[in-house]
Amino acid sequence: MSRWSKIIGSRQVNIVGRTNHGKTLLIEELIGYLRAAGLKVGSVKHSAHAHLLEPPGKDTARHRRAGASPAAIITPELGAIFIPTPPDGPCLDPLVPLYQDCDLVLVEGFLSSPHPLKIEVWRAEQGGQPLACQHGGILAVVTHPDTASELPVPIWDRRDLSLIARNTLALVGLEDHTGAAIASRAETST
Repeated sequence: MSRWSKIIGSRQVNIVGRTNHGKTLLIEELIGYLRAAGLKVGSVKHSAHAHLLEPPGKDTARHRRAGASPAAIITPELGAIFIPTPPDGPCLDPLVPLYQDCDLVLVEGFLSSPHPLKIEVWRAEQGGQPLACQHGGILAVVTHPDTASELPVPIWDRRDLSLIARNTLALVGLEDHTGAAIASRAETST
C-alpha cells in the first residue's frame, strides 16, 4: 500500500466522468461550499495526457533537465513543485505532506485508480452512457434525475449541492462527526 493510500486515502474521493460533463465545475462548487463550512479541502487534477507545465528553456525546466528532483518555482502569488512521474504511473506519495491536514481531497479524474471512492458526473445532453454502466467501482452518479434511468448506482441530484456535499462527506466518514453542522453552516453562508 502506498504512503498516500495509508495517510490520505480514507479522505480522498475521485470525481470521474467523460470530458465536458462538468467534473471541474462540480469540484469548484464543492470546494467553495465545504470551505465556507470550515473544512480544509485539497484537490488533485489527474490527466491521462502529457501537458507542458513550463516551456522548455525556462529556469525550472532547465533545472529539471539538469537532474533536479524535485524542482520548484515560487512567485509572490503561487508556487509549483515539479516531480517526475514514475515509469509505472502517477504516484501521489511525494504530495502527502501538502495534503495531510486536509479534511477531504477531491481528485478530478483518475478512473483507473485503485482508490475505491469514485463518483461520476454525467450529463445526458453531452452524450454517451454513464461510465457507471461499465465500471463497477463508481459509487454514485451526479446528474439530473429526470435524464437518468435505471443506473446500477444511486443518483445524486446535480441541482442539490448540499446533498452532494453531505453524501461526499459520508463516503469519507465525516457524516457522523460534522455532516449536519457542515451542511447547516454552508447553507447559512450562501
